[in-house]
Amino acid sequence: MTEWINSIKAQFVLNFIEGDRWKLLVSGLGVTLKITLIAMVLGIVIGVILATIRSTYDLTKDDGRGGFGRVLLKIFNVIAKIYLTIIRGTPVVIQLLIIYFVIFASSDNGVLIAALAFGMNSGAYVAEIIRAGIMSIDRGQMEAGRSLGFNYIETMRYIIIPQAFKNVLPSLANEFIALLKETSVAGYAAIQDLTRAGNIIRSKTFSAFMPLVAVALIYLAMVMILTYFVGRLERRLRNSER
Repeated sequence: MTEWINSIKAQFVLNFIEGDRWKLLVSGLGVTLKITLIAMVLGIVIGVILATIRSTYDLTKDDGRGGFGRVLLKIFNVIAKIYLTIIRGTPVVIQLLIIYFVIFASSDNGVLIAALAFGMNSGAYVAEIIRAGIMSIDRGQMEAGRSLGFNYIETMRYIIIPQAFKNVLPSLANEFIALLKETSVAGYAAIQDLTRAGNIIRSKTFSAFMPLVAVALIYLAMVMILTYFVGRLERRLRNSER
């Protein structure tokens, strides 16, 4: 037993204390959180835009109206559907590599490029979540807004979308938890995130167990914290509906 404890202690010192290798994990964690936060904001912006286009088209396609605005909305809806099909139908790591090594090959800001790639990917899923929330709102809410003198955009902005957000907040929170874990592939684009930091330590010490388990435990801790807050959010939303 004593030998096992001493072995674990020696492995800990080798992997984290010697050469201040623990700083690699701290630095990688900061990069992971930065990518996740930027991608989260970008995903919300893209998701709201796409969801508004798709739901507006679905809600108004049977009203019989024509004109240039209707044609433009149809074009935007087709573009949105193509975007959703491509992004949701291809692996995020492939999207990351294409954006990093092809589209922005001349750029050296890996963190922003990774955030862009993950944000574009997350935006496709956020769009469908928000669209489902918008479509779940009773159509009487739209008529009520119009009766108050709001136009379509104002009704969506002040009445429909706030209610939709409230309905889908738990699902959005779970999407962002998944986003946090998806950023672990950022190392494929030579970005020193948390996972890559663990691999760097492993390559220097030739010891895989300790650094990789440490990375897994850090991710687990972050997910548990986010899950706790998501649970509190869900309970608060349920209580507000009573």
